[in-house]
Amino acid sequence: MSHYARLSRGRNRRPRGFTLVELLVVIAIIGVLMGLLLPAVQAAREAARRAQCLNHLKQLGLALHHYAAAHSTFPPSFCLRPGATLGTNNGSWSVHGRILPYLEQGNAYRRVRLDVPWDAQVGTGVPTMRTPTYVCPSEVNDRVRVDASGNPYTYPHTYGFNFGTWLVYQPATGQGGDGVFFPNSQVTTAAIVDGTSNTLGAAEVRAFTSYFRNTADPGPTAPSSPAALAAFAPGADFKLGPNTNQNTGHTEWADGRVHHSGITTAFTPNTRVSYLHTDGRTYDVDYNSQQEGRSATQPTYAAVTARSYHPGIVNVVFMDGSARPLSETIDLATWRALGTRAGGEVATGAVP
Repeated sequence: MSHYARLSRGRNRRPRGFTLVELLVVIAIIGVLMGLLLPAVQAAREAARRAQCLNHLKQLGLALHHYAAAHSTFPPSFCLRPGATLGTNNGSWSVHGRILPYLEQGNAYRRVRLDVPWDAQVGTGVPTMRTPTYVCPSEVNDRVRVDASGNPYTYPHTYGFNFGTWLVYQPATGQGGDGVFFPNSQVTTAAIVDGTSNTLGAAEVRAFTSYFRNTADPGPTAPSSPAALAAFAPGADFKLGPNTNQNTGHTEWADGRVHHSGITTAFTPNTRVSYLHTDGRTYDVDYNSQQEGRSATQPTYAAVTARSYHPGIVNVVFMDGSARPLSETIDLATWRALGTRAGGEVATGAVP
């Protein structure tokens, strides 16, 4: 065979490719590897989000102590004259607003006045401001809340301060709840006689939570179960609906009322508080019997549940500044003991 013929035959020989069977085997192997790898990646991401969330709570704990060092007391949840009612719906800044200077947000703090209702200062841009320390990285609704016209109105948050078990405020006497934060509070470190390491400072909540408020007086006894809240619903003001923006609990970080900036320990963390509304939908709700500052005589009781997106736990910070996860299976008596500042309880077995 000539040299030319050998070259021609070489040029006509096609390279061998993958057969269909080989291709399917490779795809199957890749699929198996992806199936093994994806849970590990997701677990690593969740661990990172959980660690960042704990760091946020740690920063909140430090900010509370810096505030106390400057003012000799921990910040109040709300400020109003005893026996007085508010002329507007939103009358006082939250703990979140008061500790801004201690979270490297001094510029924002200087743009507002704490003696002027926060909703009268939306134009400053502060109420609509996203403060990274106030938002858990796992929050699925990390976005500004808009008003009826679609304009930015306020930003949500995911950390509620400890208002205690059930009672939040008795306006007729000025009495506050058994937690660390309540209207006009002046709680000092010495007043936390259960010990700062045994008393909750703040816990995770979820933004855009469904809730109802402004009902008849439910009485001083905390509900024994989530189902008991349904009895308080007739005549209530409902803040819930099929659209996310209709569920406005924990959407106003600047508002000092318990359903926006707090938790209570009426129910254990991540308890589903189911309420079947007249629209036929069942909502996971919070409850505020009377907005603080709305009545000069009727007390405020609240069931505002700590909720987390982290599986099986809720992250908290204690009043000594330590942040750690607690199991959602924590005993109710222990959870309530952690919520009181001077209950004399012994809280054991709280940390998983």
